[in-house]
Amino acid sequence: MDRHTIDNGRLSATIKADGAELCSLRTADGVELLWQAGPEWPRHAPVLFPIVGRLKDDRLLHDGASYRMTQHGFARDRRFVWEDTGPASCRLSLSDDEQTRALYPFAFRLELSFELDGNSLTVRHTLTNPGTEVLPASVGAHPAFRWPLADGVPKEAHALVFEKDEPAPIRRVDGGLLSPTPEPTPIQGRRLPLNEDLFTADAVILDQPASRSVRFEAPGAQTVTVSWEGFTELGIWSKPTGAPFLCIEPWRGHASPVGFDGPFVDKPGLMHLAPGDMRELSYRLTVG
Repeated sequence: MDRHTIDNGRLSATIKADGAELCSLRTADGVELLWQAGPEWPRHAPVLFPIVGRLKDDRLLHDGASYRMTQHGFARDRRFVWEDTGPASCRLSLSDDEQTRALYPFAFRLELSFELDGNSLTVRHTLTNPGTEVLPASVGAHPAFRWPLADGVPKEAHALVFEKDEPAPIRRVDGGLLSPTPEPTPIQGRRLPLNEDLFTADAVILDQPASRSVRFEAPGAQTVTVSWEGFTELGIWSKPTGAPFLCIEPWRGHASPVGFDGPFVDKPGLMHLAPGDMRELSYRLTVG
């Protein structure tokens, strides 16, 4: 089965086996809220694992060996196994195999579950270490929403409204790696007015957000609130070329800092799961 649709009468969501990727989120009256993978960017909501962002020279160093690991890891390009498919929820899994170990020499099991409840969809990532050594990893979400949220609404009329004030500096990437120099935040209290120029220097990265939720809104359009648990950073991204989507990305981890070229286990931002350990991270999309 290539994809499965869940529906609770208020929302419907479609999930693909390829990448365990959410590819549709519709209201009961048929309004699509997710970006539909057009030519500007060919994805909807990829799963980022076992890294978020890039490693220097796309190299993962472990025990004296070098492995090729490209941006955001391999999970988004692997076919997951269906574990459960119900009317309003489903669950998929990905485990290490010969192909993954050629890129990432660690045992793992990653489960993705999707559950509708009222006007919300919860996406849960459960990472388990079935191996005998520490599992170093990052997990990230990358959902892309329509921007504009409704036809005829100017992109510049949209904003992100955070749960709390966000005075901390933001981070940017330099050549795909985390810049060492923080920048003043463009967030005005709790509100970030949106425009394409925000993304001329790539993503806006909150590496120490005070909030655990943010609302995407515009006059005359339904809102989408993204809330998260277990994730510690937030990326906000689009292409500064008129691309009609906005990504709101809860992360647990980030790109390698500029200048870092050490063993992967020492990379800043990673989780370290002991043998037998499990970590759960989730985000929730609420339509208002």
